[in-house]
Amino acid sequence: MLTYGCSADCTNEYCRLGESITHEYLRKFCFVMEAMYGQWYLRPPNSANLYRLLHKASHRGFLGILGNLNCMHWEWKNCPTAWARQFTGYKNKPIVVLEAVASYHLDVACLFSSHRIEQ
Repeated sequence: MLTYGCSADCTNEYCRLGESITHEYLRKFCFVMEAMYGQWYLRPPNSANLYRLLHKASHRGFLGILGNLNCMHWEWKNCPTAWARQFTGYKNKPIVVLEAVASYHLDVACLFSSHRIEQ
């Protein structure tokens, strides 16, 4: 579910687990991951980290930016015809939405690619 972004009832076909059990164990997994790694990876940045990130960004021409890139809408020119309708956005063209957050040293790196339909 986390890797492919599918719903809990979609995993029933190959995992043979019901939706409620899947939700329960996903919550347990997230709780354990936060308990194990939260103090290292989910802590807020201190002043030294902020200074270092802002200093690196200023040398690259991004003054005052910590490295957050919100989202980009890319037109998918060679989208397969069978998929075109589900990837069609508000401009009536197939698009892919790329959302990313990254810092210089990849202290924080996250990338999402989806086909959200904008209204």
